[in-house]
Amino acid sequence: MSAHPSVRELLDSVLDTGSFDSWDEPIDISAHAGHYRTSLKAAAERAGTDESIITGRGLVRGRAVAVVANEFGFLAGSIGRAAAQRIVSAVRRATSEGLPVLATTASGGTRMQEGTSAFVLMIDISRAIMDHKAAGLPYLVHLRHPTTGGVFASWGSLGHITVAEPGALIGFLGPKVFELLENRPFPPGIQVSENLANRGIIDAVVLAEELPTVVDRALGLLIDPPSESTRERRTGEVTRRRTAWESIEITRAAERPGVREVLRYGSDATVRLQGTDEGERDTAMIVAFARLDGVPCVVVGQDRTTQTKASPMGPAALREARRGMRLANELRLPLVSFIDTPGADLSPEAEQGAVAGEIARCISTMATMSVPTVSVLLGQGCGGGALALLPADVVVAAENAWLSPLPPEGASAIVHGDVDHAAEMSEQQGVGALDLFESGTVHHLVPEPDDDTPETFAHAVAAEVGARLRDLL
Repeated sequence: MSAHPSVRELLDSVLDTGSFDSWDEPIDISAHAGHYRTSLKAAAERAGTDESIITGRGLVRGRAVAVVANEFGFLAGSIGRAAAQRIVSAVRRATSEGLPVLATTASGGTRMQEGTSAFVLMIDISRAIMDHKAAGLPYLVHLRHPTTGGVFASWGSLGHITVAEPGALIGFLGPKVFELLENRPFPPGIQVSENLANRGIIDAVVLAEELPTVVDRALGLLIDPPSESTRERRTGEVTRRRTAWESIEITRAAERPGVREVLRYGSDATVRLQGTDEGERDTAMIVAFARLDGVPCVVVGQDRTTQTKASPMGPAALREARRGMRLANELRLPLVSFIDTPGADLSPEAEQGAVAGEIARCISTMATMSVPTVSVLLGQGCGGGALALLPADVVVAAENAWLSPLPPEGASAIVHGDVDHAAEMSEQQGVGALDLFESGTVHHLVPEPDDDTPETFAHAVAAEVGARLRDLL
């Protein structure tokens, strides 16, 4: 295979052998005249396709998908009226047949030879994709080198999951056009797939040979039904063995397992997403599609390992969480939130980034989700940053987890003028999991035996979440 395979070579590598069935009708170019018509004929001979887009139905490891694929060899993959109409027709057919769509792009954007009449069809393409997503059907995007202009600004940027090939040029305005317009070169390293992943604009950079596995895993999470439970729930009664302060100290320990361990040991398959997909990324939040003890769901979780005094959870992390909530609603998958935070960022930058507003928007979104929801108090539950992920149909807590409006030290400072009464304040405020269970804030507790390991803890949490999701479903 060449370094930049043709679209047919790419589809041959992704789709099951012999499974592709074209949906494309012949294109009539008789209305075009002169040099443009000659260019279309030459492009077809050179590329081996009759347009810059081919569409159809295929199988990826036995699962049916609709395919919308760009051929860069046909006039730089540009989108004219015929190509746009082909995309719209394919997406609409996929929606009516209940098929997920896999789109793969490689394009300079709108076809300049057709001007505005082609340009405005970006709207029709976007409308068809949004209708497809409104039907609860997956839309997966694979960006190839190069993807720019109207393609990146429409169907290339609307995926539930978006990946790109390594080193691909991906941007709104091509660097050569920028240089001619601005009389200076575009700064290097910005319109590159790896930078887009780092910035939270796309979810991953994927080698061509990895793409079938990525698509298979994604579709398995997004369309396959739940499987049987393979993990044992802990059904023993939780007793008051420790003070709230002792539990707080346990959750603050460096070796305390968190959402990473739950995904590592408790999920049968996971696809991590990166950032908000709107140009922000905060490693304090993990957003993923997962199969917790066999049940597909969207996970949003606060990562205890990346939150430090120097790098607390900022407003971008909460915007990432809201992306996960939006995906759960769109794809009609249950949402599971994991709470484990020493508190949200309190800096001037966070204030100007609307941290309070993001907490409010997370709370209100969680409280009005249209899909089943489970929230899990996994460890530390400090302040509004914790409350942001709490509202759910069912709230589960690990035995040593806790929830408070401020760190106990902060409550002590307010009430006593010092931090020496933190342990006393944690008892008075009823922050511990058992207190929360008795008050009705928490619905189910997961015991933590003394011989627990990160792996056994993760299995137990996943088993409880899986059981609660099955009840809700």
